[in-house]
Amino acid sequence: MKKFLALLLAGMMAMSLAACGNSTPASSSGSSSGSAGSAATSTSTSDFKVGAIMVGDENEGYTYAHIEGVKAACKALGIPDSNIIFKYSVGEDEKCYDAAVDLAEQGCNIIFANSFGHETYMMEAAKDYPDIYFAHATGTHAKTAGLTNFCNYFDNIYEARYVSGIVAGLKLKEMMDSGTVKDPYIGYVGAYPYAEVVSGYTSFFLGIQSIVPDAHMDVTYTNSWFDQTAEAEAANSLISRGCVIIGQHADSTGAPSAVEAAYKAGNTNVYSVGYNVDMLSVAPDVALTSPQNNWEVAYEEIIKTAMDGGTLKSDYCYGYADNGVQLSALGSACAPGTQDAVDAAIAAIKDGSLHVFDTSTFTCPAPKDGDTSYAVDANGVVTHAFASDTNGDFVNDADEAISDGYYHESYFQSAPSFSLRINGITELN
Repeated sequence: MKKFLALLLAGMMAMSLAACGNSTPASSSGSSSGSAGSAATSTSTSDFKVGAIMVGDENEGYTYAHIEGVKAACKALGIPDSNIIFKYSVGEDEKCYDAAVDLAEQGCNIIFANSFGHETYMMEAAKDYPDIYFAHATGTHAKTAGLTNFCNYFDNIYEARYVSGIVAGLKLKEMMDSGTVKDPYIGYVGAYPYAEVVSGYTSFFLGIQSIVPDAHMDVTYTNSWFDQTAEAEAANSLISRGCVIIGQHADSTGAPSAVEAAYKAGNTNVYSVGYNVDMLSVAPDVALTSPQNNWEVAYEEIIKTAMDGGTLKSDYCYGYADNGVQLSALGSACAPGTQDAVDAAIAAIKDGSLHVFDTSTFTCPAPKDGDTSYAVDANGVVTHAFASDTNGDFVNDADEAISDGYYHESYFQSAPSFSLRINGITELN
């Protein structure tokens, strides 16, 4: 029945949509170059409908940022709010497919989904509704899926995480210079041991080490994208171990709130770097900053291309050069000179003189027997690393990432692929 309705819908639609094909290396603007597809008739803003499948709702920082991005993009393109249909708190299971089908049946011209586990269900829906665009955030399969109406998108959040590490590093240095802290010990609350999280905490740590080379960091996982209690408990556990800066890749305010509570309880040598949203409202004394995704940039380009009946790229990815990432306002606890250091780092990332994953700035242990995903020299410097996972086993096995002295993150696909475990970082679970 659903396929009959899909064909009926396709016959009624005024446009024959094109979409993404195979990926090619990213351009200097941060987005992958174009791919095959046929042009389609443009659709007026009054008729164009956007569907958005969200893993959470407005109470979760990650999803809130996506909601704001969709709305801002549609406003910029003249699409009325009444033409946006959101599906909230959709799990990474068959319910995602059901939500996509419902949005298609309601006449949406393009359908987005924002969580890693949504991808297979979005691809299934894209196969069943070939005349509708489907776009998935954080995914990796668009470049090889062979679907002309499916694409992936992300941003270079690792750039903003690196700069937030500079913010944290300057605060750490201030505490060490004053003698209030002797051990440059950092903690990090992560959701899952996926490349997206590993890339994020590694870039954060490298930013810190650019200021305090002796810094070391422990990571603990909550195995959930959003669990305020678990994130708070993880932060408290790291604080009890002696960590003086707590970073995070998790969607709630749990970790910053726990750091603020510790500060108010008398531990005045612990500070927080959040994620997704400004944390000053929940942690006014300890929040230093938060790396943030500006999803509007991707949403606007993808929607505009669909409205024009154009050909989408397989992958979209934007960084500082395209205003795709940013930091929230610096907190009052930041060390003097932080804003100048932030501005200098952003400028260096934009002009290409600073590469976050410069292989001269970190080392890795030798790979285990049989692991060909990367290689190191006698000093632990990475000389080879694959960037793509072609068989879904979470081990990269294709596309050489190391060239020109650095790991090319989000180059062969929009989603992060950096999953190397570097020296100085310990995963506790």
